[in-house]
Amino acid sequence: MTFTGFGEGAVEFYDGLIADNSKAYWTDQRAVYERDVRGPMEALLAALEPEFGPGKIFRPYRDVRFSRDKTPYKTHCGATAGPFYVQVGADGLMVAGGYYRMAPDQVARYRTAVEDDRRGGDLEKRLAALAGVTVAGETLKTRPRGFDPDHPRIDLLRHKGLFAWRSWEPDDVLHEPGTLDRVARTWRELVPLTEWLADHVGPSEQPRR
Repeated sequence: MTFTGFGEGAVEFYDGLIADNSKAYWTDQRAVYERDVRGPMEALLAALEPEFGPGKIFRPYRDVRFSRDKTPYKTHCGATAGPFYVQVGADGLMVAGGYYRMAPDQVARYRTAVEDDRRGGDLEKRLAALAGVTVAGETLKTRPRGFDPDHPRIDLLRHKGLFAWRSWEPDDVLHEPGTLDRVARTWRELVPLTEWLADHVGPSEQPRR
């Protein structure tokens, strides 16, 4: 399947799901989801795979076991390809790259690297070179234990996740092949960040729960 854009009903589908997050709505609109959202997302990931590797679409169902919000369905469709992420929903398109949430062993390696002048300085330069994207990630409200509060990279040391993202509101391009260009261009721009994270942090070595 060639990617030609997300279907014309994609945004409207999620607008409706936000208003009525119920099994009845999902069942009634399931065909729209498959045709205008999931099918195009699969085609998009297939088109990106030769450059970025195989992708994975997240389940549309929310894990409500430990959440006060018991609505059953996610109000967007998200997918990953390695450290890269793409999402479509009522707000349009969002494209990102990095480590959204790091495990404790990853955080430890990350802070060791950021504290080091050479490696931490390299990360600062890579982030400063990014244009038109927002750098984000969960952070501590105070300095991490054991680190000098006057450290020149204390703001980076507070991070427990580090990624950058760019978004587009719903527009005609969302429903056209140009969406592929938006995703691929942004992911390429974020390669310096994802390479730094791969080199100095890497995947978690802790067993999954």
